[in-house]
Amino acid sequence: MDALALTFSSGWASGINSYLVVLVLGIADRVGSFDEIPDVLARWDVLAAAGFLYAMEFIADKIPYIDSTWDAVSTAIRPTAGAVIGVLLAGDASSLDQAVLGVVGGGTALLSHLAKAGGRLALNSSPEPVTNVVASITEDAAVLGVVWFSLQHPQAAAAIAGVLLLVGLVVLFLVGRLVRRGWRRWRQKQPLRQAA
Repeated sequence: MDALALTFSSGWASGINSYLVVLVLGIADRVGSFDEIPDVLARWDVLAAAGFLYAMEFIADKIPYIDSTWDAVSTAIRPTAGAVIGVLLAGDASSLDQAVLGVVGGGTALLSHLAKAGGRLALNSSPEPVTNVVASITEDAAVLGVVWFSLQHPQAAAAIAGVLLLVGLVVLFLVGRLVRRGWRRWRQKQPLRQAA
């Protein structure tokens, strides 16, 4: 299995939901005994902690504004988890290989986390909770699908993760432009109201 492709895919997925990544990789190692997956991820205590934290995220991710708070807290956790998974996937590689995979995992996780958190902030501007639930379920399904697919087809999964990362960043950029444009218009109208 290509460690760089698996690291990129799991890094992208860790930026969205790092606990689900640990669960998928750990369960895959337990059930299918993949040599590439570090045995530490399949330990019962790691799986129990990841399962508990995933359950918390599963609930928090569907509640408007709570999800953004959870994302703010996860800003340090998700990239770190992506980097740690990258280093673990390097196994007994040289320190340069471990450093490269750690940077790839952590950097990819940071970028996908920023795209997710920014998108969620935009979704929270709508008053109804349906969009948060749909977004959360879609994110979890994408993470599950990409990580599971990466175990059998790492290069194809990395390409899919790359496309999803690029789409997320472009959408975040476009939403940011719309928000800035709306903010400028609102600020220009503000003095007119005060003068009247």
